[in-house]
Amino acid sequence: MGGIRLRTKFLLCMVAVSAALTFTTLLVVRHTVQQEVRLGIQRDLENSVSAFHNFQQQREVTLERSAALLADLPNVRALMTTHDPATIQDASRDLWQLAGSDLLLLADSSGKVMALQAAPPEITVREAQDFFPQVVSRDETRHWWYVEGHLYEVFLQDINFGPASGRQVLGYLLLGYEIDDRVTRDLSRVAASEVAFRYGDAIVRSTLKPAQESELLRVAPRTTAGAPQGDQMSLGGERFLATSVVLPTPGSPALNLWVLKSFDQATAFLSSLNELLLALGLTAVLAGSLLVFLISHTFTRPLENLVAGVRALEQGDYAYPLQAHGGDEVAEVTGTFDRMRKNLQKTQRELLDAERLATIGRMASSISHDLRHSLAAVIANAEFLCESNLTPGQREDLYSEIRIAVNQMTDLIESLLEFSRTRESLRPTYGDVRSAVDRAVQGVKAHPEFQRIRIRISAEGPTEGWFDFKKLERALLNLLLNACEVVPAESGKIDIELKRQGGSLEIRIEDNGPGIAEAVRERLFEPFVSHGKENGTGMGLTVVQKILQDHGGDVTVEQTSASGTTFRVNIPLNPSAENALAARHVN
Repeated sequence: MGGIRLRTKFLLCMVAVSAALTFTTLLVVRHTVQQEVRLGIQRDLENSVSAFHNFQQQREVTLERSAALLADLPNVRALMTTHDPATIQDASRDLWQLAGSDLLLLADSSGKVMALQAAPPEITVREAQDFFPQVVSRDETRHWWYVEGHLYEVFLQDINFGPASGRQVLGYLLLGYEIDDRVTRDLSRVAASEVAFRYGDAIVRSTLKPAQESELLRVAPRTTAGAPQGDQMSLGGERFLATSVVLPTPGSPALNLWVLKSFDQATAFLSSLNELLLALGLTAVLAGSLLVFLISHTFTRPLENLVAGVRALEQGDYAYPLQAHGGDEVAEVTGTFDRMRKNLQKTQRELLDAERLATIGRMASSISHDLRHSLAAVIANAEFLCESNLTPGQREDLYSEIRIAVNQMTDLIESLLEFSRTRESLRPTYGDVRSAVDRAVQGVKAHPEFQRIRIRISAEGPTEGWFDFKKLERALLNLLLNACEVVPAESGKIDIELKRQGGSLEIRIEDNGPGIAEAVRERLFEPFVSHGKENGTGMGLTVVQKILQDHGGDVTVEQTSASGTTFRVNIPLNPSAENALAARHVN
């Protein structure tokens, strides 16, 4: 969190903690509610299975009694004594309507089907004849019959004739009730769940959607052996908790009743609960953030004042007002900082005074040495001029030595004056920097010892701008003189490259000298720093830096090595605000 204010950190931490607690609470509540809902659904499934057993038992008792009453009717007995299939078939229709069943089958004592009445006309006597021996062979009165896509629960009753002690079996009556959509819906309402009757590899009837029926055939086992009890399954993209009940069908494929309760519907309220908890969480986060903001303002305001005092001290303002209120740690730090600031100001004054005295001493020592050296040359040569036996050539040489010494003293004084001048002393005019470079090169060539050095100038792009060309020429001349003094006399070369970079001009001065000595690289632009020169004042590069900084530019050593040194000068082509005012004043 670099650069973020303390109050913002408090707020972010509060928001992060509140959000984490809110979402953790959501997850815990959601998980707990889901577990409770799952347990509730499992209990509901158990109750549904129990309710189905009770409902089925009562229904079977009622249907079995209906079959027994119908088989005991005198007209049924009389009908079976005819042993005529056509007569029995015709008369059975009235019996079928009287019973109100979905299936009625009459067979003689040998098991031959004599009559068949069924709601779907596609059920044939042959199919009934194939099924009936299976029913008679088992000592049970209740059976399931799956035929032509229809599932019937059938009840078998004997049709007897004669006294109770020696009744004769005249035949058999079979009543069947189909498990149709109406029965399935009634069972679904009783169980308060979705139901499905599965016979082998087919779904006979169900309250599920067609896609869900196909999924149930795929994921559910065919029998209850190892079947999930209250386990979760996904049908058509909806989650259900399911259990199954096996219905006895000896000798036939397994018949299962699946009871399924939608887990998604039971947990639908969790969405609204999550929204409510999320709204409460956001409200808590916002309210907490506002509270933290108000509280943190009380704690961070003294810190903000302290930070402002530190920034003011960074800018050199030692008088920025600081007030320490209270007795807490922040007030203690503020008071300590105020005392430290005063001690620092006092120490700085002392250091400045000491540095000023040391600078004056170094400057006086350097100036006195340089002036004494030049004055000694003037005095000595002046004494030689007093002799009368000198030739005109000797007198000219002595005059030349005196002029050189005087020029050195003048250059030293000019450098000191330039170093002391302010930026307002600039007199910028509009022109081409190339002209200042050319004049600086001419000034170098005026020295006989530098005439053999090759100086090459190249320019890229326009180089016009606002400059004090006299001072700029002096800065370039100093750089060139330094380069000429270090390059070899016979093979020395200097390359000057001018290149425009946006709104600035870049000047590179590259020589093939031995490079800058390691001892002075770090202090190269400091006053009175010189190395390897007999008559150097140590002010040349300091004056160069001062002139370029006055123009809004700078000079740096781009590279230096045993194969040469490159100085890079950057100077804006457009004048700064102070220079523009000066230019208007001059014009």
